[in-house]
Amino acid sequence: RTKVEHDHFEAAKDKVLMGTERKSMIISEHEKLITAYHEAGHALVAVLVPEADPLHKVTIIPRGMALGLTQQLPLGDRYTYPRTYLEANLLVLMGGRLAEESVFGSNSMTTGAGNDLERATELARKMVCEWGMSKAMGPLTFGKREESIFLGKEFARHQDYSEATAVQIDQEIRRFIDAAYKGASKLIEAHGEVLEAIAAALLEHEVLDGED
Repeated sequence: RTKVEHDHFEAAKDKVLMGTERKSMIISEHEKLITAYHEAGHALVAVLVPEADPLHKVTIIPRGMALGLTQQLPLGDRYTYPRTYLEANLLVLMGGRLAEESVFGSNSMTTGAGNDLERATELARKMVCEWGMSKAMGPLTFGKREESIFLGKEFARHQDYSEATAVQIDQEIRRFIDAAYKGASKLIEAHGEVLEAIAAALLEHEVLDGED
């Protein structure tokens, strides 16, 4: 090109945020269908939950290690995170697996939600153990972290609490995850037609932006 245009900036931003497109990757039609519903679930919940970051883009073109991606972008920089915002993130993370279940049944669930579940569990753990957002556990932190003075990186987390407390922590993490699962399930059940429409549009266009 003789000049840089808006599309070039958009492509560069997507490459940095979401990874390089892998259009050469061969995916079966069934896997593509599942991915479309999975990402449609994330997108639908992201739009319906007002506390979540605005939806930016949804794609079922493989990028990096993912078969599809739903990208949200905040309206501005965030330096602290309200509990309502964190709970909204948990809802969005649950949306993909629940969309799969609602369409294909629980016996047909795939490994596609593995990263979502890992991120949701880690977020819930931080809410309970680091940010004192669990009423049952109170305004305490659990698990002393060992960091390198020179590298500033976390190397280990020490269990500085009893086994009984560990059981309570696990219960509270489960409570946050279960609440998000139930909340996202209600949203997807109530807007099944919209889920179908988003999935169909993704199968047709492969990429949708937030306005779409």
